[in-house]
Amino acid sequence: MPTETTLMTRDDALKQLSHIARERAFERHVGSDRLIQAGLNALIAGIESPSLAMLAGLLRSEEPEAPALFDQVLEELGLLFRPPADRRAAKWAMADWVAGQMVDGSLDAAAGTHLIWADIAEDLGYPEELEPLVHCAHNLDGWEESWGVSFEKPAGKQSKLRNSS
Repeated sequence: MPTETTLMTRDDALKQLSHIARERAFERHVGSDRLIQAGLNALIAGIESPSLAMLAGLLRSEEPEAPALFDQVLEELGLLFRPPADRRAAKWAMADWVAGQMVDGSLDAAAGTHLIWADIAEDLGYPEELEPLVHCAHNLDGWEESWGVSFEKPAGKQSKLRNSS
């Protein structure tokens, strides 16, 4: 996904809005500054919604209004995401979302495995389906440069194990 300093395409801006919608739905902290920037990116990319210009134009003193306006923009664009009401189903949905980001390259494998290990697997009772990712997160968390193995090696090795099962 392009950075905030490059112009985004309409599709990139919609992806960014959708991504942030999921971050917020899965109770990840997203600052008002990111919500406003995403609104500005979308507006510059040519996306139209009645509330988008209001979101994009918020001043620093108006940042507390950003979350409600962001949700309004998502609603207007049909991008509002609500995770399953069941907490367990919501955790599985989050695991699926994180894994999808790791696969498409938008989330670093080490960060993704750590997120699944720290925020999802424990709540699910460390299910067998997540064991390869949890194992990988443990390997990466304990990795030391003195081992003489590159940081990428434990993640790559674990990915091959997961693909073969």
